Amino acid sequence: MTPIAEFDFIIVGAGSAGCLLANRLSANPAHRVLLIEAGGNDNWFWIKVPVGYLYTIANPRTDWCFTTEADPGLAGRSIHYARGRVIGGCSSINAMIHMRGQSSDYDLWAQATGDDRWRWGGPDSPGETLTIYKELEDYFGGADDWHGAGGEIRVERPRVRWKILDAWQAAAAQVGIAAIEEFNRGDNAGSAYFHVNQRRGRRWSMADAFLHPIAHRPNLTVYTQTQALRLLMDDQVHEDQRRGAWTTAQHRVTGLRLLKDGQIVDVRARREVILSAGSVGSPHLMQVSGLGPAELLTQHQVPVAVNLPGVGENLQDHLQLRTVYRIKGAPTVNTLYRNWITRGGMGLQYLMLRSGPMTMPPSTLGAFAKSDAALASPDLEWHVQPLSLPKFGDPLHPFAAITPSVCNLRPSSRGHVRIADADPLTSPKILCNYLSTDADRQAAVTGLRMTRQIMAAPALARYQPQELLPGPQLVSDEDLQQAAGELGTTIFHPVGTCTMGSFDAQGIPKSAATVLDTDCRVYRVAGLRVADASAMPTITSGNTNAPVMLIAERAARAVLG
Repeated sequence: MTPIAEFDFIIVGAGSAGCLLANRLSANPAHRVLLIEAGGNDNWFWIKVPVGYLYTIANPRTDWCFTTEADPGLAGRSIHYARGRVIGGCSSINAMIHMRGQSSDYDLWAQATGDDRWRWGGPDSPGETLTIYKELEDYFGGADDWHGAGGEIRVERPRVRWKILDAWQAAAAQVGIAAIEEFNRGDNAGSAYFHVNQRRGRRWSMADAFLHPIAHRPNLTVYTQTQALRLLMDDQVHEDQRRGAWTTAQHRVTGLRLLKDGQIVDVRARREVILSAGSVGSPHLMQVSGLGPAELLTQHQVPVAVNLPGVGENLQDHLQLRTVYRIKGAPTVNTLYRNWITRGGMGLQYLMLRSGPMTMPPSTLGAFAKSDAALASPDLEWHVQPLSLPKFGDPLHPFAAITPSVCNLRPSSRGHVRIADADPLTSPKILCNYLSTDADRQAAVTGLRMTRQIMAAPALARYQPQELLPGPQLVSDEDLQQAAGELGTTIFHPVGTCTMGSFDAQGIPKSAATVLDTDCRVYRVAGLRVADASAMPTITSGNTNAPVMLIAERAARAVLG
């Protein structure tokens, strides 16, 4: 086919990573950059209003609306798996929680990649992670030892507090989880209100941060409503590309086949194609293009270009166990929303002051703790919501209640993303394999028991909390393990399906699971990088949007360097 256009760089996915990469790579006017997004523009009212996640998740206008395979660990259930399908990607529909993770997370990345630059950094550490986070950040309190000012990513305090959440925080302190000023300082042990990616009460997506301010650049082209179908490759690998992860390259990616405006067209990349389509989209596009496990590709009649066993494997996610407690004597979203007068007041407060419940992220208060005192850093996290509902998408309960959800930050269960057939328009099969290890099942039990300890602390006694889920009649480990499978659901943090790894002196990966080098280059494929959450060797402690920004910034610097 005749190409309709030629660019230096083509970026697939205008989500969090793609917006940053488009910003950085188009800063040089000599670079022609194309950014491709399967969804539409992000100018819808409910994207910008923080509480609008209630309308954007599970809405095909903004969400891919994936569903997982029936998961044995979830009592055979299939669950909704939201992924952003709009300019801004998941940052246009996510919880807006700004969470870097913990320093120990980046020690694991350094070990996996052999690159100490991933370490947190500080006076006695060679790492760059904290420095990059500070450079990207525009923190409401100004620059200090932990934060930066003047960067693109706006970070603010929440604009609403809840009496019942203040009491929950006090109860957590009574069982040993101290109140702290904030997370994001390397060790998150304690409880605090989450900081959020908002600007004056409006969602501040990564499109707001990185794409919209530079959309006027004449060397940047953005295609919306455009589906990437396949990577285009040839067998000619230029000698200047035979280095690092490309030392043994068998093919060079030259461009993409797209479905745009109902027609199939080709676009060419003179230098690189960068996949930023996320932990579902990036491995799926690679697999339908012939890059992936040879056995899987052959099974679905996809010609094998390069056998990469790790593509689509190593899927990790945080499983959220939603406990529900009915309370008395304090307002919650349930009680405010069911009355049209208070509901109208919430809207008026937002319109006039940009504050109140309509600025609220899905979870407002957080806490981190260790399931075992011998651990070096917390491995459990709570997201505490001043509301309750049977399941996401259902109406709120008609009574005051809160939802303290607990998750295992370091799951050992691993799932996968695999093509269902050779058609690039067919959704892939997603299997998370939650709770498939003894360690994960024990962490679930410990998390549920610790939640009960917090809810039974004196600070909450005046609100007479009554456990509705999982239910006080469930006492044994076996009962709680079963409840975890019946209650558990994703917090939408899939990572690891095109993982970075380390290489030997000959440029061969030390693990068959490795897909990328530490600069996000694809092994044995020249001209192709993957820069998104799929590159993470191990999942970080908490929400994953900020770590994706770290990966994208590091990848951009590697490209330009």
